[in-house]
Amino acid sequence: MKRWLIGATFLTVLAGLGVTQHLLEQSAAAQTRGAVMAPRFEVDPTFPKPLPNGWYQGQSIGLWVDAQDHVWIVHRPDVLDAVEGASSQTPPTGECCNIAPPILEFDQAGNLLRHWGGKDGPDYQWPSSNHGLNIDNKGNVWIGGNGTGTDGHVLKFTQDGKFVMQVGIKKQGLGPDSLAQDRFYLVAKTFFYAPTNEVFVADGYGNRRVAVIDADSGKMKRFWGAYGKMPDDKAGAAQGAYDPTATYQQFRGPVHCADVSNDGLVYVCDRTSNRLQIFKVDGTFVKEVYIARDSRGDGAVWDTAFSRDAAQKYLYVADGRNQKLRIFDRQSMEELTNFGKGGHYPGEWYSLHNIATDSKGNLYTVETYQGRRLQRFLYKGLAPVRAKQQGVVWPGTK
Repeated sequence: MKRWLIGATFLTVLAGLGVTQHLLEQSAAAQTRGAVMAPRFEVDPTFPKPLPNGWYQGQSIGLWVDAQDHVWIVHRPDVLDAVEGASSQTPPTGECCNIAPPILEFDQAGNLLRHWGGKDGPDYQWPSSNHGLNIDNKGNVWIGGNGTGTDGHVLKFTQDGKFVMQVGIKKQGLGPDSLAQDRFYLVAKTFFYAPTNEVFVADGYGNRRVAVIDADSGKMKRFWGAYGKMPDDKAGAAQGAYDPTATYQQFRGPVHCADVSNDGLVYVCDRTSNRLQIFKVDGTFVKEVYIARDSRGDGAVWDTAFSRDAAQKYLYVADGRNQKLRIFDRQSMEELTNFGKGGHYPGEWYSLHNIATDSKGNLYTVETYQGRRLQRFLYKGLAPVRAKQQGVVWPGTK
């Protein structure tokens, strides 16, 4: 009898636990149904692996992920100072460090694969200062020229570094000309858009426009300034110091990105105006969104990337002034949450410059100035937003 009572009691407890668990699951599901959802990430402190050959990564100012989920960056090896580039000095002052080629390719394990670039060829001129990297649907690598007074061009290579095409010119004495049909000036970034076989050029640091070229011929097809108007260099230069209460009729710049979504919207980073302007691919203005509008200095809107679902429901925005990665609902352009903070530890940034996603939804970031590194943030699925500012997304945190 005693055993029977004990057994019955045990079964009753189990049943009660089962009911409790079911109720908890129902409650959690109900809370999730009513909650705002957003992608959740964790920093991967193991990616990438250290560079070989004593190589040092300079200011990193371009990033893309190709069709094989290989991660490509472009950096500036020439910015190393006398201490950092000790073994590259004449004579060497120490064992560290060697200058790495500007174009670096990594696999998903973080291994360095191909590396090339940095020198002129018989038919092209390497930029005085390279900036931005994009890969088209044929695997070609596009980079921009960003050297003051010289660089008015973009370059196209195969992934092995074989030259394909130069669009624009490099020569001494160049200056702004936002109406030019045959060149650019201080390009920030390019973006290939497959449906129209066009490259959208954020042109950029010297000019004040988005320029669109044919990806095969390099022919200039159209360009526009802020609000879809004709760019005006003189009026743009007269806009003066940033005023967060003002509405600027020209891009203040740098025009730092011009990225195109699957549904044909062009997201243009007007970096020091702390705004995204959104256009149709023909240059028709749609709307603008301000982000951290009171930010000064080098601005809050540095780069964008899209979530990898078919609808690209979420837009990611790199905020290099405030060292955060912001997540927006792309339809409403409401900021749902953000993560990161300033610093040099994993999950922190010092001048977050470019962002990109891979086919699994993972995020990659590169940093300029004294940041000089590549990081990966692993996609952990959608989760309820519990905090507008998440801080460092360390593994195991929620």
